[in-house]
Amino acid sequence: MTPRSFRPRALAAVSLTTVAALTLAACGSSDSSDSDSAPPSGSTRTVKTAMGDVKVKEAPERVVVLDTAELDSALTLGVKPVGATHSDVESGFLNYLPKDRLAGIKDVGQMMTPNLEAIAALKPDLILTSKIRHGDKYAELSKIAPTVMTENTGYPWKENFQVHAEALGKKTEAKTVTDDYASHVADVTEALGGKDKAAQTEVNMVRFVEGADIRIYGKKNYIATILADVGLGRPAITDKAADGFSYDVSPEKIDLADADVVFHSTYGDPKKSKETETTGGGLWKNMDAVKNGKVFAVDDQLWIQGIGYTAADKILGELHEDLTK
Repeated sequence: MTPRSFRPRALAAVSLTTVAALTLAACGSSDSSDSDSAPPSGSTRTVKTAMGDVKVKEAPERVVVLDTAELDSALTLGVKPVGATHSDVESGFLNYLPKDRLAGIKDVGQMMTPNLEAIAALKPDLILTSKIRHGDKYAELSKIAPTVMTENTGYPWKENFQVHAEALGKKTEAKTVTDDYASHVADVTEALGGKDKAAQTEVNMVRFVEGADIRIYGKKNYIATILADVGLGRPAITDKAADGFSYDVSPEKIDLADADVVFHSTYGDPKKSKETETTGGGLWKNMDAVKNGKVFAVDDQLWIQGIGYTAADKILGELHEDLTK
């Protein structure tokens, strides 16, 4: 079973169009929701970050992002970075992002090992990343440009998005994005019969990872927050996840992942990640979700790696489609 190709989402188009309109309006007018006039050239704001207060330009123009969440946030808010790190995938930048909006972004190295010289050459006025990814490089990055770091990535993605929006000077646009997301969530929940009925459907997310055990995702990660927002139930096995992130199993225990509905993705080679072995085995085939046709292969780049509102909107669309079949 292979992940589906991405389908257009009406809400995403509306959200991005609205953000673009707000951005153009802000550029073409002296009026502002935060002040009576446009900020003077060179003025700054103070942003609270995981590394302390950081002064950034009122309207950064040359932004470099060093992780997938920051890239999603910037593009969602109508900002095209001048540079970004690439992920460990064939496409470099994650494939759910529109190619036309990625065009012209300079690749500044692999996510965990960014090329500091390449970053400096772009003369950025803002760098976005997280402490867990690049905290050890903070001093060097800060010498290049004001560097805004969140503490972590994944689970606190909504809070991180607000930090990104503050750093980018896009709080008004951020409100539009979050309102659109809430509306889309409500639409999906309603399509499932309301919160009470949605809660009766227990859903598991399984990830096959090359070089690691199979992960049954718990309740404290990016995808879990979206499932929770919709109001879907989660099986008891998810409570065994270490730190809430994932409960890892071997192919011989994959039946522990059974639920009313199972979504699964693969990171790396299907054979080396044990996907081929596991989904071809008797334990997998005998799971109720498999026998009932309620197992769905999804794109790992979108469901696991993306971490942002553009990704979340596409995921909501797929949840709507799959769970109402």
